[in-house]
Amino acid sequence: MTDRSAARLAAERGQLMNVAYRLLGSLTESEDAVQEAYARWYALPRSRQDEIDSPGAWLTTVTGRVCLDVLGSARARRERYVGAWLPDPVPAHALRELRLGGDPADSGDPADRLVLDESVTMAFLVVLESMTPAERVAFVLHDVFRYPFAEIADVLDRSAAACKQLAASARRRVRDAHTPAPAAGQAARAVRQVKEAWETKNIAALVDLLDPAAVLTADGGGLVGAALRPIEGGARIAQYMVAIADKAPGLALVEQSVNGTPGLVAQRAGAVMTVASFEITDGRVSRIWAVRNPEKLRPWTRDDA
Repeated sequence: MTDRSAARLAAERGQLMNVAYRLLGSLTESEDAVQEAYARWYALPRSRQDEIDSPGAWLTTVTGRVCLDVLGSARARRERYVGAWLPDPVPAHALRELRLGGDPADSGDPADRLVLDESVTMAFLVVLESMTPAERVAFVLHDVFRYPFAEIADVLDRSAAACKQLAASARRRVRDAHTPAPAAGQAARAVRQVKEAWETKNIAALVDLLDPAAVLTADGGGLVGAALRPIEGGARIAQYMVAIADKAPGLALVEQSVNGTPGLVAQRAGAVMTVASFEITDGRVSRIWAVRNPEKLRPWTRDDA
């Protein structure tokens, strides 16, 4: 293989990470899946490599198959997980890296760009977790990355018609869970108000900012303290947030982008303790996803996180 073709092959990594993260919700598992796809490519005899018209498409197919296997085994692992499992939160610098390489944005279609951006939000990834592995693969590859069902059939080892049905089922799940995006600036304003009320331990203000039916889900992975079950109700969540502040003097809240949307990062003595994502419905916070598992917070230790 020439240096030029090797460089072209390496350039596919950005797109493969794009696909793998949306399929797995884990940066570490995505890295492993992409590495496995490359390992399988380089394990092929040179004659077989030369027969493949599109190495990028081949790598995507293999990455999809690896992710499908990981999703199958992940279900069993997550049943043993301590507390709720949430996707890895992604800081701005890592999100930029995820968007490198070929993706639907290359077409110049704003609708494709919007779908790609939405598909990496915490709210969207949580909905993907409710799907079967096959539904998730069919939906992500087709609806997010615009792969034809004929190619997805090779990943799932099913007919194109069956893949189309899987994607349709997944699409219904997304539609049923979809919340209209808040107006420009509304989400950032709501998160800033939550930050201010949380810092001042103002329960009444927090209750006003939270939807009465709001839900807070925390992921500590059994490694740090976190609510093992979702906390439901704005009043209960407000009390929980203030209790956390009381137990952690010196906790600093910083407004940062989390998976492309306004979020909060809680730091103590310079260390990131919690990364919180928010869903805003009709101007109030309806969902909070708080990731505390330190293994999932490693990308947030960079200075430019």
